[in-house]
Amino acid sequence: MKDAFGAPQSLLILGGTSEIGLATARRLITRRTRTVFLAGRPSEGLEAAAESLRSIGAEVRTVAFDALDPGSHEVVLGKVFAEGDIDMVLLAFGVLGDQARDEQEPLAAVQVAQVNYTGAVSASLVCAAALQTQGHGSLVVLSSVAGERARRANFIYGSSKAGLDAFCQGLADAMHGSGVHVMTVRPGFVRTRMTAGLPAAPLATTPGEVAAAIELGLRRRSTTIWVPGALRVVMAGIRHLPRPLFRRLPV
Repeated sequence: MKDAFGAPQSLLILGGTSEIGLATARRLITRRTRTVFLAGRPSEGLEAAAESLRSIGAEVRTVAFDALDPGSHEVVLGKVFAEGDIDMVLLAFGVLGDQARDEQEPLAAVQVAQVNYTGAVSASLVCAAALQTQGHGSLVVLSSVAGERARRANFIYGSSKAGLDAFCQGLADAMHGSGVHVMTVRPGFVRTRMTAGLPAAPLATTPGEVAAAIELGLRRRSTTIWVPGALRVVMAGIRHLPRPLFRRLPV
């Protein structure tokens, strides 16, 4: 169970090599988290991530999980929940894609949508149902400010996050009163491996800063958080810009 400060004893990260996911795990382990499940495709990176968390005192298990195989999600994730209650699930997987390539290769664009939206919807529903059965827990989903308004530079990725964001809002309402807390995280540009080589956007942030915001959101039982918080105001303005003006912005 979570304590009065929202810190979970047990944590399941979907996307076990995610830098944001691991930064969140490290932060929570220094508070109260003792058991961590890292779910992802089997790899040396996944094992290294597990070992890094073991070195700071957590009991860590790795779980073979593939976002692109939703048919396996109920079985794979069901086995995790069968081990005992999970206080928090962090859905941290996703792909940025390559906009220029993906426009020319529709199947590549479809894969971005399948990972970021279809796979996330499947995993979220499975986990939400399991959390509801146990009667408590938080489902935290990493979305993106890119979902607020489709930009020419990354509308394939942005549209997948827009769909996920809308889904999570509805899921939060569906879980209201069930004991399950659903929180959507909307980071801006985060300096990670996924964004390496890209020019940093204004208000760029780090995995550690996103982790801190997630912890605060858990404590407050927020339904949506922006990282950094100033993006809430910035995106409110961008969302309402006339389209001809929006097209001319260097975004």
